[in-house]
Amino acid sequence: MGQLLNWSHVDEVVLLGLTERPLLQNIIFIMFLVIYILNLLGNSFIVVIVLLNHNLHMPMYFFLVNLSFLDICFSSVTVPRMLQSLLTHDRRISLKACLMQMHFFHFLGSTEVLLLTAMSYDRYMAICRPLHYVASMNVTVCLSMALGSWSTGFVHSLIHTLFTSQLPFCGPHRVAHFFCDIKPLLGLACTDTTFNVRLLSLLTGSLVMASFLLTLLSYMLIGLTLLQVPSSAGRMRGFSTCTSHLMVVILLYGTALFTYLRPVTEESLRVDQIAAISFTVFTPMLNPLIYTLRNKDVKKATRGLLRLLMKL
Repeated sequence: MGQLLNWSHVDEVVLLGLTERPLLQNIIFIMFLVIYILNLLGNSFIVVIVLLNHNLHMPMYFFLVNLSFLDICFSSVTVPRMLQSLLTHDRRISLKACLMQMHFFHFLGSTEVLLLTAMSYDRYMAICRPLHYVASMNVTVCLSMALGSWSTGFVHSLIHTLFTSQLPFCGPHRVAHFFCDIKPLLGLACTDTTFNVRLLSLLTGSLVMASFLLTLLSYMLIGLTLLQVPSSAGRMRGFSTCTSHLMVVILLYGTALFTYLRPVTEESLRVDQIAAISFTVFTPMLNPLIYTLRNKDVKKATRGLLRLLMKL
């Protein structure tokens, strides 16, 4: 562990953020603060409503609770630090804290990809193999899939953190981003980073693509099964159980594939900031809205909870 802390003389970096204009910084601060609060409230609401309502104690909502808790943590890795910088105009962050932020960002981001894959498999079992669903998606299986997603995400991120921390960093130690990500940090290294770039493309690309293909396969099989349903009402009912998850998948995979499978250039880093805002700020806030507005079970449980609160 001592070797991991043996970095160069550079012991802090400066996160340049999204803009240098004071007025625009104030606008961004207010907007992102509101979005972050909505994210915390929305995802916490889903966790509470699922835990309190026994009718929602099934695999689909077990994974949804994992996803909501993860979204709270995922957004909290980057947004509070960004809000602090916008408020205090102090953009410095220690190199240790920077690498720690990078580690948790990739840990939670890769875990979310794997959880969405597990959720697509759950939908496949529920629609394509309904007679085997209860036996196949039992408590042990669900816990194993969730634990596997979290542990795989942790190991995936740890590999990147270990190899990035071994690089010698030298000035100017200015990062053109609002949080510490791998690609901007590699630009500070005063050595060849070809191996790190290839490792990023190989590991992250393989994880995202494998998860994407498994999710795509699940939905292809779901689509073929629903096409065989004789009534249009039955097809729509089956499809409606997947639309929320499918919307979240499109939001996440679109930005993840766009960000991490492209070469590192100055122009790509600027574009990456916009993509990063999507999956660190907006997507965690949208997930509870998507699942609440398009899910009859959650809406029914919400109405029941509201009626109970009104009686108190």
